[in-house]
Formats: sequence, structure tokens, C-alpha cells
Amino acid sequence: MPFAIVQTGGKQHRVEPGQVIEVEKLAADEGATVELSEVLLVSDDSGVRHGRPLVDGAKVVARVVKQHRGPKIIVFKYKPKVRYRKKAGHRQSLTRLSIEDIVIS
Repeated sequence: MPFAIVQTGGKQHRVEPGQVIEVEKLAADEGATVELSEVLLVSDDSGVRHGRPLVDGAKVVARVVKQHRGPKIIVFKYKPKVRYRKKAGHRQSLTRLSIEDIVIS
């Protein structure tokens, strides 16, 4: 089965056609098609190709399934003996992608 390693949002993801992944928010509407052009490695029947740093002519086509926010993460800072406490919450904006195709030209 072909797979690729793509970079988006400062993170690398191993993707295959039919897979659903969550990445940091992309500027696209639900149901829209996006192309991830930062492909670092592609593996198919003909072998493995890696880029320096990107593979020329390779892209991953994905469909936006959902725009949502992740779970709340509590950030708690504490210093003993000084009465210093800070509590904050954070929810990351995420995009759920369904990988449709890996294109190599």
C-alpha cells in the first residue's frame, strides 16, 4: 500500500489513502479539497523516494471532514514557598482530513 510522509503545521504525518488524520487548523471550509505539497517521502510499488528536503512533483490530496477544537489542556504554573500559582486553559484549533490520493508526477 502506498504511503507518504507530509509536513503540515510544523509536524510530520505518515498518511495512506483512506486514512483520517487531525492536523493544526488549515484555512479551508468543510468539504473542500486541499493539497499538501510538503511531501518528505513517498513509498509506492516502484520503491521509496525521499526528498532533499521535499520530493519534487509529489502532493497529497485530502478532503476537509471537519473544523473543530481539541480537548482543553490545563496549564498550571507553580513555585513553592512564594505563593505563585497561575492556571490557564488551552484548546487547539484542528482540522480533520480524509486522505484521498497520493500524486507523484
